[in-house]
Amino acid sequence: MGNAGDWLIQWAPSPGLLLLSVFAIALVESLALVGVVVPGVVLITAAASLAGHQEIAVGWVMACAFAGAIVGDGVSYTIGYRYREQVTTMWPLSHHPEWLSRGARFFQRHGPLSVLLGRFVGPVRPIVPLVAGILHMPPATFTWANVGSAALWAPAYILPGYLLGRTWQQWLALPQDLHPWLTALGITVVALAIIFSLVRHHASPPGFLFRSLSWLTLRLPGGQRLWRWLAPTHEDEPPLATWLLLLGSLTALCAWTLVVLQADGPLPMDERLNALVSSLDIPHLATLSTSLAKAGDTLGVIVLALPWLGWLLWRRRWAALSHIAAGLAGIGLLNTLGKSVIGRLRPDAPDYLADSLSYPSAHTSTAVVLYGLAAAFIAQRLPHHRRFWPYWVAIAIIFPMALSRIVLGVHWLSDLIGGALLGLVVCAMVQLSWLRRERPGFAGCPGAYLGLASLVLISARMLWLPPV
Repeated sequence: MGNAGDWLIQWAPSPGLLLLSVFAIALVESLALVGVVVPGVVLITAAASLAGHQEIAVGWVMACAFAGAIVGDGVSYTIGYRYREQVTTMWPLSHHPEWLSRGARFFQRHGPLSVLLGRFVGPVRPIVPLVAGILHMPPATFTWANVGSAALWAPAYILPGYLLGRTWQQWLALPQDLHPWLTALGITVVALAIIFSLVRHHASPPGFLFRSLSWLTLRLPGGQRLWRWLAPTHEDEPPLATWLLLLGSLTALCAWTLVVLQADGPLPMDERLNALVSSLDIPHLATLSTSLAKAGDTLGVIVLALPWLGWLLWRRRWAALSHIAAGLAGIGLLNTLGKSVIGRLRPDAPDYLADSLSYPSAHTSTAVVLYGLAAAFIAQRLPHHRRFWPYWVAIAIIFPMALSRIVLGVHWLSDLIGGALLGLVVCAMVQLSWLRRERPGFAGCPGAYLGLASLVLISARMLWLPPV
């Protein structure tokens, strides 16, 4: 571990050069025609982490990112404003005219707010200021939108990396006994996610699994009727993958619950992992876990979903509203039933959980349903080759939320596994119901506004209200 730290210290740039790098990365990341192909998020996170490690004042780091973002968007706007006729012939837009079309649609949909919102929307982030210039958005309007979005963007992108840099030595100093757990957990999550992506891909019409099962089923007695049930031809993406997810997760849930019941208490791995985690002394880890607990409890889920459910209600999208509501209500009922039947005690029960049992983890199962259904609905609007992205984002949100329950000492690892499997079962059931017939799309959904409203509500819930 010491060698890694020495290497980092040796190769890290000076504070002045590092601040200049943060400014340059923020500028290039926001620059039209260049920011599209530059991995700005990765670079800005790495630079912020180095700044945190060197203990450079976080205000200076955010100020450099803020200034770079303003300059980058300003240059993009100026290019569009002055050279609107030549822009489409410049690389890479000359090879990808759809990028400009996407930015124009985003601008027309959101008007002046597109500059503010576009800062946080990856595919159109470096294109919207250029489009604003091409369409001759008033300079004064662009300026306030540019400054306001940069003021929000800088802390959102800098603080996570900076915090990582400040605490990396504590992470490297984790107990040696915990390394195999973390390695195995990371490999397991990545492997399961890859398997899920592969199965979902090969269960679509061009995939090997779909074609093999089609060939086999159609040669069995009554196979044509069975195949029409498993993979109706009118669907863009047949529910074969969802059927496989339901069968696999339900089988695994039953087997795992039997293991938990047979143990009649925590499993050996549960006790060992909780003992190791309780010995950790990592700054802000408990605070972060408490915030995640608030985001995943009943009130957190309600405020997070409220803007979206409200929009569905307002637009009278009864099918989508009923499916989401049924999924959330169903997982709540199954969690309550499972806890009462299994009757497993928590490792530790604070006052607000005094009457609550342990298995399965309701935070984990509810997060899987909420973010899993969101990923599924979003994926249906994307081309086939990009549908894996929403699922990976959902995993990135669910994973730390589940682990926070172990950090707080209110769940065993086996509770999290059971909760995740239960959530997958409910997700699959809701999806199967949704995919049984053709549904209208979500055209016209103001996703950026609803997402911003959810972010504001969940932030207020995490900052001011106690967990429930």
